[in-house]
Amino acid sequence: MISVLIADDQEMVRVGFRMILEKQPDITVVADVPDGVAAVTAARSLQPDVCLVDIRMPGLDGLEVTKRLAGSTKVVVVTTFDLDEYVHTALQHGASGFLTKDAGPALLVEAVRAAARGNALISPQVTVRMLEHFARPVEKVDTSQLTAREQDVVREVARGLTNQEIAAALFLSLSTVKTHLASVQGKLGVRNRVEIASWAWRAGLVGT
Repeated sequence: MISVLIADDQEMVRVGFRMILEKQPDITVVADVPDGVAAVTAARSLQPDVCLVDIRMPGLDGLEVTKRLAGSTKVVVVTTFDLDEYVHTALQHGASGFLTKDAGPALLVEAVRAAARGNALISPQVTVRMLEHFARPVEKVDTSQLTAREQDVVREVARGLTNQEIAAALFLSLSTVKTHLASVQGKLGVRNRVEIASWAWRAGLVGT
């Protein structure tokens, strides 16, 4: 069972997230709080597996909360504001995900599960924009270490697709997609799908 703490200054958002998450058989919400100070206090007391935090909150903002909790609790930032500076600051502070509030219930649930597994998930539109803007020029990268199918999966990750969307696009089972991603992580020595996507952009796989 994945335990989750929700921190957002809007009660309707907290209630909505709680309803979405508690419909899942493997997720339980241990608390929801309205500000950053309460988020840090509750997280240190309850030790949830994952914290969902808004950026603009009273007391401490979500970026500071992320910085203080990173290393002890997985933090997923869920916000209305997907400014690039917020995304990069959140990731630099150790966030295990970055979603916009319009990402939808399915992506919210997947982000929680991904964080609990030690992976990171970012809203597809944010991922694509971020990587397009900050990707370095194409490097001379040996892509032959990946099979053709693994390259297909990596390419879709870099385009911002979720595992379910990759499975549908490539006519694969969800378990096969996960197997390919685990193999890719091992071969490339990367920790999560964000680093996989970054590698794909640098290697020039996207758009091919």
